[in-house]
Amino acid sequence: MKFLFDFFPAAAFLIAMFIPENREEGIYLATKVIIVTSFLQIIISWIVTRRVEKQYVLIFLVVLILGSATLFLHDERFIKWKPTIVFWMFALICLGSEFIGKSNIPQKLMGHMFDAPAPVWLRVNISLTTFFAVLGIINIYVAYNYTTETWAFFKVFGVMGINFVFILALVMYMSRYMVEIEQKEKE
Repeated sequence: MKFLFDFFPAAAFLIAMFIPENREEGIYLATKVIIVTSFLQIIISWIVTRRVEKQYVLIFLVVLILGSATLFLHDERFIKWKPTIVFWMFALICLGSEFIGKSNIPQKLMGHMFDAPAPVWLRVNISLTTFFAVLGIINIYVAYNYTTETWAFFKVFGVMGINFVFILALVMYMSRYMVEIEQKEKE
């Protein structure tokens, strides 16, 4: 269910791209839609859970800034940079977590499921940092070398597929360190 909730603004963006008859205007309607849906994501998250994930706020701020620039300057390049900036921010957060605090981001998020030694968590964190950095580069490549419609499909479905493959590989790598559920319940 959380996956669908996370996917909601991107899906709304893609749908809005194809509403106007004039294809060149689709990106501007989609930009308005993603600003609104990203804000709604924060509101709904607060209403349902009484908390808001930091990633929703971070993404909304980037969408608001770049989306506003796209709309005011009537230049789609700004919104096309949004995924890259978000991916690079995630990469920097992962990298920074290696030097700040007792555990890095993957260990904080998945440490309760995996009992892995420190060098494994370091490799996972480096792979996540690299993954996000490369994904940002791929987004820019697609944005500048393909049509806006192709970029939009890539942004939604291509990135989702790449994420799925990466997460699957990561889980397979970490599976040998998986904590037994019964063992966790005894603790």
